[in-house]
Amino acid sequence: MVVTRDTTIGEVLAADMEAARYFMEIGMHCIGCPSSSGESIAEACMVHGVSEDDLLSKLNEHFQSK
Repeated sequence: MVVTRDTTIGEVLAADMEAARYFMEIGMHCIGCPSSSGESIAEACMVHGVSEDDLLSKLNEHFQSK
């Protein structure tokens, strides 16, 4: 899987629940709520004030290692 700014949190978690830790590390503790599953990576990062590039890098490294 390649994660982009338009990939939703739900798509990431459906591909691999272990990826949840990367959201939790940056304070996105609401990843289980229904509305967050439809949020894109870009939207979630903007709302939480975190670096989109850093999260994308971590997520893509995670999926490349699988």
